[in-house]
Amino acid sequence: DAITILGFSNDEKMAIYKLTGAVMHHGNLKFKQKQREEQAESDGTEVADKIGYLLGLNSAELLKCLCYPRVKVGNEYVTKGQTVPQVYNAVMALAKSIYERMFLWMVIRINEMLDTKNPRQFYIGVLDIAGFEIFDYNSMEQLCINFTNEKLQQFFNHTMFVLEQEEYKKEGIVWAFIDFGMDLAACIELIEKPLGIFSILEEECMFPKASDTTFKNKLNDQHLGKTKAYEKPKPAKGKAEAHFSLVHYAGTVDYNITGWLEKNKDPLNDSVIQMYGKSSVKLLAALYPAAPPEGKTSIKSKY
Repeated sequence: DAITILGFSNDEKMAIYKLTGAVMHHGNLKFKQKQREEQAESDGTEVADKIGYLLGLNSAELLKCLCYPRVKVGNEYVTKGQTVPQVYNAVMALAKSIYERMFLWMVIRINEMLDTKNPRQFYIGVLDIAGFEIFDYNSMEQLCINFTNEKLQQFFNHTMFVLEQEEYKKEGIVWAFIDFGMDLAACIELIEKPLGIFSILEEECMFPKASDTTFKNKLNDQHLGKTKAYEKPKPAKGKAEAHFSLVHYAGTVDYNITGWLEKNKDPLNDSVIQMYGKSSVKLLAALYPAAPPEGKTSIKSKY
């Protein structure tokens, strides 16, 4: 009822459900390596058929574009084969892109519907955030989520424990300042400062010959033994491999950096993006207009 009251049409609601369902199905796509080749190929078409139906696309063409995207070399386009990891990275990037654009579109529509020209003194804000994450295998996604949580916790601590005591002083209240030991600056700066994790990651993405190994070595050279927030991981026997550990406010997290360079570049398969723009689902086509946005952004640049 709420989405109807906010002015979304039946067609728009159905498109939202279809796109959301398609995003969820992306995680079920399976690919395998061709015999005697590094080339990836689809391991079954059932899931792709569901995604094709929900997105208004030809599933066979979708799989072809995922495994053999057309890339621009100079002034010409050539078909480039993909390995299994490359295809999986592309699939996840596409799923995230659809959800991100649809979410933003919905927020804009809702704000337009709730907007008023009358002066207002109060407003209701909604903070949407994922909880702190500590898994057996923690990758770049977990670092971004945990970094956001770290920043919010630091803001809360500063507001509740530092600014509140400063207010006591301004009001002339006799008060002995208490240090609650909740300053999270060490971990935050380790991630965001110049020569921090994000900065080194961004730098490595600029070098064609950079790899997971060169990235790991630069992190260790810069931070290992120089800050208490950065540690060498000690995963228990049978646990997932990890390359560094961060001491967060909620606990120590072991991170695996495999594939971070590719993830940070946030590559979108242009061949598939062009298919989105021609989708029979009007919402998807509208989210991906023919003219591509100028410039390239990385994941790190959003944090």
